[in-house]
Amino acid sequence: MNTKRCDHCHLEYDTSLLLCDTHFNPPKFFCCKGCQGVYHLLHEEGLDTFYEKMGETTLEPPREHLEESSRFDLEGFVSKYVKKTSEGLSEISLIIEGIHCSACVWLNEKVLSRQAGVVEVSINYSNHKAKIVWDDSVIKLSRIIETIRSIGYNAYPYDPKGGEERANAQRREYYSKLLVGIFATMNVMWIAIAQYAGYFTGMQSNIKNILNFAEFVLATPTLFYTGSVYFKGAYYGLKNRYITMDFLVATGATLTYVFSLYAMFTKNAEVYFDSVTMIVTFVFAGKYLEVLSKKKAVDTLDAYGSSLPTEVMVVLGDEKILKRVESVDVGDVIEIKAGDKVVIDGVILHGEGSFDMSRLSGESVPVLLRKGDKLLSGSLCLDSVIRYEAKQTFSSSMLTRMVTLLEDALSKKPLIEKFANQLSGYFSSTILFLALCTWVFWYVQEGSFEKALIVAISVIVIACPCALSLATPVATLVGLGLAAKRGVLFKEAGFLESMAKCDTLVLDKTGTITKGTPDVVEMKVLKEVDFSLIYALASASNHPMSQGVRRFVKEHETSLHVKSLEQVKSIEAKGLQAFCEGHFLMGGNAKMMQEAGIECVLEEQFHALSHYFFAVDGELVAIFGLKDSLKENAKSAIEALKALGLEIVMLSGDHKSVTHVIAKEVGIAHFKAGLLPDEKADYIEALHKKGKKVVMAGDGINDTLALSKSEIAIAMGSGADIALDVSDVILTNDSVKSLYDAFVISRMSLKVIKENLAFSLLYNIITIPLAMSGHIIPLFAALSMSLSSLIVVGNSMRIKMVLKRL
Repeated sequence: MNTKRCDHCHLEYDTSLLLCDTHFNPPKFFCCKGCQGVYHLLHEEGLDTFYEKMGETTLEPPREHLEESSRFDLEGFVSKYVKKTSEGLSEISLIIEGIHCSACVWLNEKVLSRQAGVVEVSINYSNHKAKIVWDDSVIKLSRIIETIRSIGYNAYPYDPKGGEERANAQRREYYSKLLVGIFATMNVMWIAIAQYAGYFTGMQSNIKNILNFAEFVLATPTLFYTGSVYFKGAYYGLKNRYITMDFLVATGATLTYVFSLYAMFTKNAEVYFDSVTMIVTFVFAGKYLEVLSKKKAVDTLDAYGSSLPTEVMVVLGDEKILKRVESVDVGDVIEIKAGDKVVIDGVILHGEGSFDMSRLSGESVPVLLRKGDKLLSGSLCLDSVIRYEAKQTFSSSMLTRMVTLLEDALSKKPLIEKFANQLSGYFSSTILFLALCTWVFWYVQEGSFEKALIVAISVIVIACPCALSLATPVATLVGLGLAAKRGVLFKEAGFLESMAKCDTLVLDKTGTITKGTPDVVEMKVLKEVDFSLIYALASASNHPMSQGVRRFVKEHETSLHVKSLEQVKSIEAKGLQAFCEGHFLMGGNAKMMQEAGIECVLEEQFHALSHYFFAVDGELVAIFGLKDSLKENAKSAIEALKALGLEIVMLSGDHKSVTHVIAKEVGIAHFKAGLLPDEKADYIEALHKKGKKVVMAGDGINDTLALSKSEIAIAMGSGADIALDVSDVILTNDSVKSLYDAFVISRMSLKVIKENLAFSLLYNIITIPLAMSGHIIPLFAALSMSLSSLIVVGNSMRIKMVLKRL
């Protein structure tokens, strides 16, 4: 007997009796779920060293029900994972393991909502994260988790580190199951061709028996391995008195398989193992497509604030102390230096400096803030030492409020998903009822169990949602493939349909329509100057304005020489000064020049631009006007989008004058400027109230809240990681033209999907009565099912031909 030691209690057991936990690398083995639960608890609390200290000592295995029922109610567990709402209710985020379709989400929500004391349940299908709110005086968390496990799923506190690992494991599992199904289907179809030919032309019984057995060998792993997901879903659906699509697929495939076994051994009827493999594999392919195109199972909210410090420097008289952000009180004085990120909202008390506000406002140029100006969390200090007074706590600051609003937005579920879940239940119940009525009728009419069973199986097989299931995934697969070739990545197949129904496109300005970096568009040389000096000074600063000037000089001047700067000094929030070859150089904004006694007069063409002034030995010699330039083909792409009948709106955190110029250049009539992230989100919600269905395109952290409020969120590939995570569609080539491609592909795909669904419904309306009347045997039911699938696939291929004209 092979034995192995339990990784918790260290007692030895037969390896066949141990539980293997693949969440760990290498996998861990446990003698019972109690040991497994305690090991998980110690690991989550960072107490893994317990086992090093334990050495070879053995333990008494814990009682399984104690771990299942009690650890979730322990004070340490509650303080770490459970938070209180403003109403005094308890709230937790759980990962529910085992969800493989939208019906699973529906089932969990239905069952949990029945529990007394559970106030709210919302499960995000894309990452399986559940938000549960409950009254702790009525029901305990342990009971909630036991309920989830009782219906066949597992639940544990949300852990962002293990999310991607679980998603990859699921993809690998589905991939291996699909490979088995495809291999079996391809081979069984060749055998079926021989079977069908022999049916009409005659075939020796011994050859037929060999082919039947070969089909049996191929159909068995397809049904019980590839189709295991349907058996599991059907079992737990029945356990909770719900009939799902899983039950219909499992029933049709199983009855066909059982009857084929009977036919193979008795030799009294035809076998239909080919139908078994086709039913399971075709429907499973649609599920695999969903798994491949799911969003990353990472927590967007963690990514939002992952780069923020957990401590800040608080000034107490002449003393400075580090204080955790959660402990900072209103009125505390906080000091930040160049490179520090603002965590708490406040008002500047001493100093002035440039702040990168791109995370909040999308401002392409740093903003100069002085004493008395408001400072928002999420800003980045670029070049000075600032002291400011906290006006909010950490929990009520801008960035934290954005996270809270985003969490609420992500928990909303589209109505179409709820409707689809209800429809699938009705469809499954109806088909099973019709099949049962058919069996009863024919058994009473003919008195033959075999005849009644054949006709009933024909109803289930011919009505099996093969064509219905393929109607969407095949068309979307074609659409997704074409979109990917054009630099458009849809994270879920269903987003094609959602996008096609939208009538309004909201565009962020910076990084979406424009390049996101200021470039020189106007230059005025007041006195003769060596551009090598300008290039040297501009290269000494990482400020976006300086870098824009540096790029411009490098591109337009061919006779640049290397210059060495001396005594380089950064003037806080104003610019840079240095000595070079005996000359005193200054480069920066108007305030810097005015303080040095240099007069700056701007001509009209500079008024809507950002400015960079360059002076030599106290004389102004050059002025540069900078603007964030349009992306290539932005104007033509927006004209094409308007031709599709879309209403286009541009939102920006930039000044109105700058925003107006960009809007005019690309031909957008409706725009809003100077908006903060929550104001962008409010604008999206206002459009919703007007009945608009909105697609939002953006690229920065400042856009994520608005993105989450839209039906479809589109991120530019070069955007911030958080924008990519919260988005539904990614434009990998950063091209506005790809937006047009995405709309055309989604609309064409939806049109084909509707045609496929119409055909599938018409097919069922015609064929189900024929099957019920006994005019179609399972053999021809399988053939007609295959034919309907081929028609759906062939119609989906039309998308390629139509889109070639793009």
